[in-house]
Amino acid sequence: MNNAAQESTHPIHAPLIIDIAGKELTKIDAKRLAHPLVGGIILFARNWDSRDQLLQLCADIKSVKADLLICVDHEGGRVQRFKTDGFTHIPAMRAFGDLWMDDGKGSKYREGSGAMRAMDAATAAGYVLASELRSCGVDFSFTPVLDLDWGESGVIGDRSFNRDPRVVATLARSLMQGLLQAGMANCGKHFPGHGFVKADSHTDIPVDKRSLKAILADDAAPYPWLSTVLTAVMPAHVIYPKVDTLPAGFSSKWLQDVLRGQLRFDGAVFSDDLSMEGARRINGEVVSFAAAAVSALNAGCDLVLLCNQSVGDGLALDAFLADMESALVSGGWRADEISEARRVALLPETLPQPWEELMVQPAYMHALDLLP
Repeated sequence: MNNAAQESTHPIHAPLIIDIAGKELTKIDAKRLAHPLVGGIILFARNWDSRDQLLQLCADIKSVKADLLICVDHEGGRVQRFKTDGFTHIPAMRAFGDLWMDDGKGSKYREGSGAMRAMDAATAAGYVLASELRSCGVDFSFTPVLDLDWGESGVIGDRSFNRDPRVVATLARSLMQGLLQAGMANCGKHFPGHGFVKADSHTDIPVDKRSLKAILADDAAPYPWLSTVLTAVMPAHVIYPKVDTLPAGFSSKWLQDVLRGQLRFDGAVFSDDLSMEGARRINGEVVSFAAAAVSALNAGCDLVLLCNQSVGDGLALDAFLADMESALVSGGWRADEISEARRVALLPETLPQPWEELMVQPAYMHALDLLP
């Protein structure tokens, strides 16, 4: 990096979360991860073979830069990257919502008992999920989903706890408690709510025509209710035209005025994956990866994700890193000390338990018994 870039990034801000193609760290992977603007890596199922392999991969990643944030989408249900070699299959979040509604029948009926069991089970799920990931060297999972289950969105579906925002917030808080017990931060998604729209933002930009008041009263309600425990938020790739013409992840109105200002959220904000075409369509035009990342950062994101561009020749990822460096030097975006502090705050502060010790730990064994 040239001197101008070094000066303009002091104190350094490493907002880019990228990926690698394979199960081992190559020299080109290490070079990309060592880039001063790269602050983390997101892992996928293609990076997984076994626990020993994952542990080695994570150790190799940390040897490049000790404070790289190793992330994964590992919610449970159909969004769980590691499923073999001892990893517990975490139920979809809807299972906890269903448990909440089940107070038993006949002589076993007890009003409210389902809610209490569901909260305990959600905490257990968070603990199992986080402790297993951390035993293999992973720092952070993008969970929980706070979207409401309106029965409309195929991309959300059973990833949602429930239709009722009170149930969603309560079960999410319980899950976060379990994550925290294992030393892991959390990420509420997709702000202010993705559950009302049918379209899939991987390929299109859904549009939610409700008013700000309606959205804040319903879909976004869990966010202020969880204000003391949320450590990160991921905005939705959804346009809410009564608030802004831009998708929430590119909207300073949503991220600065509503999330930061009105709801007083002070944790990290991640963009969703900018490789999705729907994620980088701004004002009807599909923009470059770097242009989308710059727009997200300027709107109020602290960190931006670009996934799956390491696969193949990886030239698009190299171009992205170069373009982001050039944009920083030219003033297209500004390095932010506060954003960097928010990234670092997501790193675990405790040592993980070795897998063999975890397997016989009473708290872990009890948590397994509580899963629905």
